[in-house]
Amino acid sequence: MNDEPIALDSAWIAANPVPVHGQGTTKNSRGRVLAIGGSRMVPGALRLTGEAALRVGAGKLQMATPRSTALQLGLLVPEAAAIALPEDSDGEISDAGEALAGPLQGCDTLVLGPGIGDADAASHLVRLALGTKRDDLTIVIDAMAIGCLKDLRNEAAPFSRRLILTPHYGEMALLADCDEGEVAADPQRVARAAAADFGAVVVLKGSDTVIADPDGTLLHYGGGGTGLATGGSGDVLAGAIAGLLSRGSPPLTAAGWGVWLHGQSGRRVATTSGPIGFLAREVPAEFPRLLPQ
Repeated sequence: MNDEPIALDSAWIAANPVPVHGQGTTKNSRGRVLAIGGSRMVPGALRLTGEAALRVGAGKLQMATPRSTALQLGLLVPEAAAIALPEDSDGEISDAGEALAGPLQGCDTLVLGPGIGDADAASHLVRLALGTKRDDLTIVIDAMAIGCLKDLRNEAAPFSRRLILTPHYGEMALLADCDEGEVAADPQRVARAAAADFGAVVVLKGSDTVIADPDGTLLHYGGGGTGLATGGSGDVLAGAIAGLLSRGSPPLTAAGWGVWLHGQSGRRVATTSGPIGFLAREVPAEFPRLLPQ
């Protein structure tokens, strides 16, 4: 095992291509993504995640979100199906097992977490996802849902090497049961330990991003600029990775390409909009220009 990280640059991208779908491709063969998240307080998070999944080439998208916001979200993203889930009095997803039974069987990749604001709601959904009896489902876990995995190592074991986690330093500290300063002091060590512990590719986000594979491989991306440090940026990244997974990319390849596309797209938007002040929703439109034809 090489202890030094590999630069996530144009050379790595060229050496690790994503699947190219040619003549005869259908929307099903391009990949089916199910995104679960959102809340009454953060109703638009799944718009960012879902659009990113479509912009990297996923063929079909379903967005499952609280009933009170599902119609509006469906109108905002007319290319997707909107699934209205039961919700509690605070507008968080609640008791969604029955409503999600079919969608969890009909997707290639699940992305879970964006916009969820309650730890109990997130934990319920993570348990539901990890209880899905499939050996071909890949899962991206983001935001508050990441910390819920701390006590679910056994449940996560069947998804070893089919799981991607996308924490920032605070979420990584919750998962690793340490303080945020410890994560900041040695992000490579912490990410590599979590990847081995959960059998997951870990995308540890910061001004630089470290990607750790369960086999010990480390990738390092130097960052897409300070403009990406904005609300919703992580939701976009999670969706991009999920879309690439659904197209058939292995987890490390999907994570690497997702981080690279996110960062390079941020740099492109910065050249036209300025280095700070552009919006997370402006980033996904750049993805198709950077993907192989």
